[in-house]
Amino acid sequence: MQNRRSFIKKSGLAVAATTIPFPYLACSKPSKKLGIALLGLGSYATNNLAPALQKTQHIELRGIVTGSPEKIPTWKDRYGIKDSNIYNYENFSSIVDNDDIDVVYIVTPTFLHKKFCILAAEAGKHVFCEKPMAMTVAECQEIIDVCETNGVKLAIGYRMQHEENTKTIIEWSKTQPYGAIEQVHTEAGFKIGADAGWRLDGAKGGGAIYDMGVYPINAMRYATGLEPVSLTAKHVTQRNTLFTNGAEEITYFDVEFPDGITAKGRVTYADNVNFLKVDCKDGNYELSPFQSYTGVQGSTSDGKKLEPCNCNQQTLQMDNDALSILENKEIIAPGIEGLRDIQIVEAALESGRTNGAKVLLEQY
Repeated sequence: MQNRRSFIKKSGLAVAATTIPFPYLACSKPSKKLGIALLGLGSYATNNLAPALQKTQHIELRGIVTGSPEKIPTWKDRYGIKDSNIYNYENFSSIVDNDDIDVVYIVTPTFLHKKFCILAAEAGKHVFCEKPMAMTVAECQEIIDVCETNGVKLAIGYRMQHEENTKTIIEWSKTQPYGAIEQVHTEAGFKIGADAGWRLDGAKGGGAIYDMGVYPINAMRYATGLEPVSLTAKHVTQRNTLFTNGAEEITYFDVEFPDGITAKGRVTYADNVNFLKVDCKDGNYELSPFQSYTGVQGSTSDGKKLEPCNCNQQTLQMDNDALSILENKEIIAPGIEGLRDIQIVEAALESGRTNGAKVLLEQY
């Protein structure tokens, strides 16, 4: 249920807006910066999100939420975070009373996403949720519903959809400059070892298909501009003593799309691989790498080069999502985007554990 504080706050904004002349609203650019708190201070928040937030125009780092109190002094000193904007997992709900914080970015392991997304939304804060969105479609839907009920926006951390060469691939799915799309082939992965923590535990969202699967899955979807209708999958685990609780080391999956389009995917924690290739009636194009933090680049069958952009993907992502909030526009990668990928992850898990049986995909 929407809490009273967030309701009054939003109602006040709505009343204020009615007193401003329409031409002013239509022509002005937001001057306010949103305040964001990072929830979960692991390597991605530390090494990627926090530095990226030093370059953003529409959002800034103002708070942290952590279960590791020993990390707090470093973050305070480095980013000038006020004591009043520092929370732990036990007192996080009290963020409802903090007007400095507009957005909470959930950067925990996947199995904790639902819990903290819901708590943030119920506190009246907009939610950025790192991918994979949640453990199941049901959890994804619950997050979406709670955000809608509380009147806050939900953005999933698909940084690639904000990157320039990826946006070109998305545009080509519509314009089809090389003729009708016929097949997509994409693989992603890297080798991990015994120090990989929760990524080795399937119950916490570990294993290649749970943790990395959304990269090739999302790429198949944005490269075709379509939603898949069925898939088959096969799991291979070479280091059985390393991967536990249903975590899969390698997953192969074959996906059928409408109009006879097919896609082949592989996600792996056994070796390094990173490419997206699209075959069309009159040519082809590819990105290699297609989902690394830097250096995303590609080429086409007629010799065009997609040069790496001089950009920070996380900065683009968070600025675009912040601007969507400030201007009340659609989020580029909303909750339904995360849900659809998790639907395919669940289907791949089911198929691989039933000897490659074909799984039909419901259309959301």
